[in-house]
Amino acid sequence: MPPADPTVPGQTGRTVVVTGANSGIGRAAARVLAARGARVVLAVRDTAKGAEAASTMTGEVGVRRLDLADLASVRTFADDLPGPVDVLINNAGVMIPPLGRTADGFELQFGTNHLGHFALTNLLLPRIRERVVTVASMGHRAGTIDFDDLNWERRRYRAMAAYAQSKLANLLFTAELQRRLIAAGSPIIATAAHPGLAATNLLRPGSVPAPLHGLASAFFRRVGQSDEEGARPTLYAATADVPPGSYAGPGGAFEGRGAPKLVGRSAAALDEAVARRLWVVSEELTGVSFPAGELQRP
Repeated sequence: MPPADPTVPGQTGRTVVVTGANSGIGRAAARVLAARGARVVLAVRDTAKGAEAASTMTGEVGVRRLDLADLASVRTFADDLPGPVDVLINNAGVMIPPLGRTADGFELQFGTNHLGHFALTNLLLPRIRERVVTVASMGHRAGTIDFDDLNWERRRYRAMAAYAQSKLANLLFTAELQRRLIAAGSPIIATAAHPGLAATNLLRPGSVPAPLHGLASAFFRRVGQSDEEGARPTLYAATADVPPGSYAGPGGAFEGRGAPKLVGRSAAALDEAVARRLWVVSEELTGVSFPAGELQRP
C-alpha cells in the first residue's frame, strides 16, 4: 500500500499516537497516517529506532519513549504527552517469547499486550477526542482468561497459550471500554483490528523454537501479507465510519489477507461477565482506573 493510500481519508488536524510504531504494521500505519496529514506520535521503547522510522515518513512525525512493560514508563509517557489526542492506536506487542517478566512482575505478553495498553488508554482517555484502536489477533480464538494464574506463576509456561490469552484480553478490554464510554456519555469509540497473516518482525528469531523458525518464516512469507497490507485493518478501524465496539480484519479467505472489513470474534471475546471481571482485575494490577468524571463531552 503506498504511503498516500487514497482509501484512507485526509487526516489533517488529527493527532494520532501509535504504540510500537518503529517497525511492522505500526510503522506502516503511522507512515500512511502522516502522509495523509495527521500529526503522528511514534510511541516506542527504543527512540533511536523510532527516529530511524520517522526519517522514512513524510509529514509531521514525533518520537517519544514508551515501554509498555514498565508501568512507570507508561505513566511518564502519559504525563509528558502534550495536547489532545484524536486517535490512540494500541499496536505494540510481543509474540510467543520465552517466559519473561515485565518491570512490575507480570508475565511479559499479558503485561505488555494487555496491561500496558490498559493503563496507557485509561491515563490518556481524558485527552482522547475520537477513538481507541487496539490491535488483536486471530490467535484470540485459542485464548482463555485464567483468573487463577493470569501471570503464569503456577502453570507450566506455554508461550502460544499466553499469547492467545493476551489477545483475547485485548478484545475483552475493547468491549468493556466501549460499554463504559457509553455509560459515561462519551462520544469516544473503542474498536479493534487484526492484521490477518502478516509477516511482521514479531516472528523474529527467538520468538519460536529454533528448529521451527525457518519453517514458520517461510510459511508466513509464502501466504502472509506484507506489513503495509497487514496495517490496512488498523487504518480502517482508525479512520473509517465504523460502529462502536467493532472489530476489523482482512476480508479474504479465513481472514488471512485481503481488503479490510468488519469481522467476527470468538464467543469468549463476547463474554460480558469475563470482560467486567478482567477490567476490575486490571485496575487492581495496574493501579489505573477508568476516568469517568474526566472524559470530554460532546
